[in-house]
Amino acid sequence: MEMVGAEWRALKEEIARWRDSGKLVEFWWRDDDAGRPDPALCRLLKLASDSQVPLALAVVPEMAEQSIFEGLRSEVAVLQHGVDHRNRALATEKKSEFPPGEPIEQALGRLVGGRRKLEGMAGSLAIPVLAPPWNRISPALVPLIVAAGYGGISTFGVRKVTYSAPGLTIVNTHVDIIDWKSTRGFCGADLALRRAVQHLESRRLGRADALEPTGWLTHHAVHDEACWGFLEGLFEATRKIDGVRWSSPAALFAGRVGSFAERQAQGT
Repeated sequence: MEMVGAEWRALKEEIARWRDSGKLVEFWWRDDDAGRPDPALCRLLKLASDSQVPLALAVVPEMAEQSIFEGLRSEVAVLQHGVDHRNRALATEKKSEFPPGEPIEQALGRLVGGRRKLEGMAGSLAIPVLAPPWNRISPALVPLIVAAGYGGISTFGVRKVTYSAPGLTIVNTHVDIIDWKSTRGFCGADLALRRAVQHLESRRLGRADALEPTGWLTHHAVHDEACWGFLEGLFEATRKIDGVRWSSPAALFAGRVGSFAERQAQGT
């Protein structure tokens, strides 16, 4: 898909504003619900490789098969997408694998078991970051996962703080390209680009954390052709624009965020 239209022009103009102020626009990419090998996952990994855009692959441990980790490039970071992706919330609550009603020790035990399985399968590509299914987790559980071996968490929406607990880095996503409430297909280029511009503008004007990269969220298993075409066009177009960086998930959760000038000085 060729990137054209008013919303694409608005994104380029917003990027130019960042560049003119000496700041780097950082994007990052997270894809959820990986587990078993299938054509959609293969297509996702090929897209990441061909576009040279670093990918945070959120894998469900109980669904994971060893074959999906074979041949993964170093640009792919494996995040933990819950444990079994089962909804444990009450009928009156929004979906969550880790709702407030689940005993804390039970949830922590499941999490640690899942993380150990992923680390055993993915090796050095696995980073200790939790991306909870449905982007929800009991608030009481979050401060406790550091002691369980986690260094980061990723959900959806503007982060309120960089660290929710000592040693726990938050890096969220902000642009979901799926229209979950209606078609369950592509939300449309105009809407996706508009959401990206809105987050970038909020960061630039101080309404959101300026240092949190704008995160794109995808779900390969439900992508239609419009989704794939949009991502191909987005990656190709943005990698040609001066002052844009698609950041490594491992680096982001290690806290390496800086200005465009700092990146240029480092030669990165």
